[in-house]
Amino acid sequence: MEHKKNVPIWARIPNGVWMAISLLCAVALWLFVSAELPAVFAPPAEVWAAFVERATGGTLWAHTWASLSRVLTGFGLAFVTSIPVAFLMAWYDPFRHIIEPWIQFIRNIPPLAYVFLLIAWLGIGNESKVAVIFIASFLVQVVTIYQGIKGVDTTLIKAARVLGAKQSDIFFKVTIPATTPFILVAARLGLSTSLTTLMASEIVGGDRGLGMMIQQASGYYQMDVVLLGIIMLGIIGILFEKIVRFLERRFTGWQETAQQ
Repeated sequence: MEHKKNVPIWARIPNGVWMAISLLCAVALWLFVSAELPAVFAPPAEVWAAFVERATGGTLWAHTWASLSRVLTGFGLAFVTSIPVAFLMAWYDPFRHIIEPWIQFIRNIPPLAYVFLLIAWLGIGNESKVAVIFIASFLVQVVTIYQGIKGVDTTLIKAARVLGAKQSDIFFKVTIPATTPFILVAARLGLSTSLTTLMASEIVGGDRGLGMMIQQASGYYQMDVVLLGIIMLGIIGILFEKIVRFLERRFTGWQETAQQ
């Protein structure tokens, strides 16, 4: 009883209640800003009306699916290629010495800088957009996974060797399980980067996608549609975050994850 008395009152409030309070504060702030800057921020009622109009007409879902398919394709290709590349960099120094300078160089170039080069090569279709997302997501993931592999406790590897473990056993039974949290962190960062890069790839050409919808709406000064597209991207990002966190709890519940 004494312990409960010392707990602050806000610590007793359920997370769901905090979520509702946060949402109400966001709506209140939105109403205030839209009243002060009506030419820039459309009020919630107008954004809702834009959502209903485009959702019932099907255009919103067409744009959303086009963006989702590009993000998932680019991220998926980056994920499955970044893992072997990161392991090769960590286990074979000659490979790392050759590849790492390329990664560090391209990693510091904003995707918008080379998106035009890819469009000139692959056209304005899905191929160039997926390629931009792939490059940006791959670079983030390969660096994160590589750092995780290099951070594996060498004591575990030495102990496995003393017990007679083969190199393949060390790889599959020690290194991979110890690196799993970093792989999931890389997936989270890769998805976030994919969404960010999506805008750079879609605003320069194409006929569908949330980025294209936002660009076209801003050209006609339809700020309700612009905000709708931004909110849709935010919702997609939150859903991705929830999925990765679920996978973290599912596959690394026996470990301390790199990030909570």
